[in-house]
Amino acid sequence: MTNEQTPTPPGFSTTSIHAGEQREKPSHSITDPIVCASTYTFRDTQSVIDYIEQKQDRGEYGRYGNPNEWVVEKKIAALEQGEEAVVYSSGMASMVGLLMTLLNSGDEIIFFDECYHRSREFCNSHLARFGVRTRQVKTGDYAAMEAAINEKTKLLVSESPTNPHMSIVDLDRFATIGKRHGIPTLIDATLATPFNVRPLNHGVDLVMHSATKYMGGHNDLLAGAIVGSKNLLEPIRNLRGIMGAINSPHNLYLLERGLKTFELRMQRHNENGLAVARFLENHPRVEKVLYPGLESHPYHEIATETMSGFGGLVTFYVKDADWKETAAVVDATKIARIAPSLGGSETLIEQPLVMSYFQCTPEQRQSFGITDNMIRIACGLENTSDLVTDLDQALSSSSVTPSVSESAIK
Repeated sequence: MTNEQTPTPPGFSTTSIHAGEQREKPSHSITDPIVCASTYTFRDTQSVIDYIEQKQDRGEYGRYGNPNEWVVEKKIAALEQGEEAVVYSSGMASMVGLLMTLLNSGDEIIFFDECYHRSREFCNSHLARFGVRTRQVKTGDYAAMEAAINEKTKLLVSESPTNPHMSIVDLDRFATIGKRHGIPTLIDATLATPFNVRPLNHGVDLVMHSATKYMGGHNDLLAGAIVGSKNLLEPIRNLRGIMGAINSPHNLYLLERGLKTFELRMQRHNENGLAVARFLENHPRVEKVLYPGLESHPYHEIATETMSGFGGLVTFYVKDADWKETAAVVDATKIARIAPSLGGSETLIEQPLVMSYFQCTPEQRQSFGITDNMIRIACGLENTSDLVTDLDQALSSSSVTPSVSESAIK
């Protein structure tokens, strides 16, 4: 009788560092070399035939794969505890590639209405031209989502947490709806990352990431990823090869390097996000804070049940402020940089009304839940006390005014 024990699975950092990599690499380097090749050679004609018939794991043409890409895909799949991953040139490229694979003319897709606005825009403005209809229901209204399903529905989509409202989806309920009706489910988990939540473990079929953000972690690359079963991803990978929405070897090298410190960075992002949110919630100039780690957040209970941390993104509202007074707070920050995106080393701050919804009408902004006094801060890796001090002085300042005219906002 043997006394064998099931091996303990490696920890998150061990997986981030070693998953997908060969122990012995070309030239005996510790890091994977950057393979700058647009095409790959074969010894003879029989080698080409063997490659095709045996489906060998090697390169043929750069649009169909790259050694740096294969390592990153295996690493991301391991972190999500999924079978496979497909990496794209950006987060939006991954969303577009997935939708173009799964949907045909006459099909319908259902979104929770706080999903990334560019994803919904692609569906409403572009997929609609090819006869695909998009339905949107209120985020968190699972009865409304189920009621919207019909025989034409081919995909259910949500983001969690949502951006910038930080709503949390009950992944088990979301996945159950899809399984009950035989419809694939997709979660954009960019803001959570697999460090904080793994939607596949809740029954969700596909997970999407803008790897530009926390996975890359340094504001120096663009990348996207989709994780799921091999069966679901095979046609997605095939269409990516046709569309050419691939990443460069240099970007893939940077993404692999960023993933090496993933756990350490996410720990600081989580710590800074929670500390900044708690500080803002108690500041006299702040009306409200949206952060799922706060007890005041409407989705706090489901967040604590499903997430191990809450990330670095915090949304808050300046009390009794118009858009110009809100802009003054943004402009007064000294550490935070005014920019879109999130998940990098540097803290970024923005006024969503200006950064992402400037050209929308007031009615459109209202429908999106974007108010004049809303600020979004993506906490980086700086010392927590410095971020708090910076926000305190920005909120307390009364002498700084934004460098834009009163008539700039519609």
